[in-house]
Amino acid sequence: MCFIRELNLIKHERIHTQPKSFSCSWCGKCFTDQLDFVIHERTHTGEKPFTCSVCGKCFIDQFRLVKHERSHTRERPYSCSECGRCFTEKYNLVKHQRSHKGEKPYSCSECGKCFTEKYNLVAHERGHTGEKPYSCPQCGKCFKYKHSFLTHEKKHRGEKPHSCSECGKSFTEKYHLVAHQRSHTGEKPFLCSECGKCFGYKSALVKHLKRHTGEKHFSCSDCTKSFITKRELQSHQRIHTGEKPYSCAECEKCFGDKSTLGRHQKIHKREKPQWS
Repeated sequence: MCFIRELNLIKHERIHTQPKSFSCSWCGKCFTDQLDFVIHERTHTGEKPFTCSVCGKCFIDQFRLVKHERSHTRERPYSCSECGRCFTEKYNLVKHQRSHKGEKPYSCSECGKCFTEKYNLVAHERGHTGEKPYSCPQCGKCFKYKHSFLTHEKKHRGEKPHSCSECGKSFTEKYHLVAHQRSHTGEKPFLCSECGKCFGYKSALVKHLKRHTGEKHFSCSDCTKSFITKRELQSHQRIHTGEKPYSCAECEKCFGDKSTLGRHQKIHKREKPQWS
């Protein structure tokens, strides 16, 4: 493995030569470097001691603060020789350049899927292992992905800073607001290259594409039936467990999945007399 800076090489070599003496009490992850350990623990405690002097946004370490401050100064020193696009960080430039070359150097040993970034591969592999390394200190709920964990934490704090100008609905994340606004505009920017069907959400396109490829990574342990998404598997497993968590407010009838409840509730709407 190669490094640009000698300091990064020395730090990396400790992985091989030094014991991982610092263990996280939240998730058990171990570290050779105390600073890395301290920064990692802040992802659990929510501590963000580094504050931007321009906008007041806070960060868990100085590196993230410096990176953020460039968004105020517009400093983008790294330029792509192919298209001229500029970046604040060199690793973002390297990642971008792979899109020109079609490089996906990180491959999943379980299913063979390839990725441009190692962290995307690591996150993907959790879908096979079921690992959930991010634990909420408030309620104990665990998450596979850091962004899901951080979004969840905002719900405890009641943070919903992004508000829709059309209907006033608020969201914890800006990308949720952007996706929601498409329900007002009717915009469907995500196009399936196989059949031409369009979607308002990227996640909906990703799910749809799996129907073309036949990918079904989520298998039922009771009957070995497989599903495209984890949600579909969870809904199916209720057939075995008999669990019916969705209740109708009109008649208190219970259902195993939300879509069936939705179809049932339409019956009550049709039954109600329409007064002129």
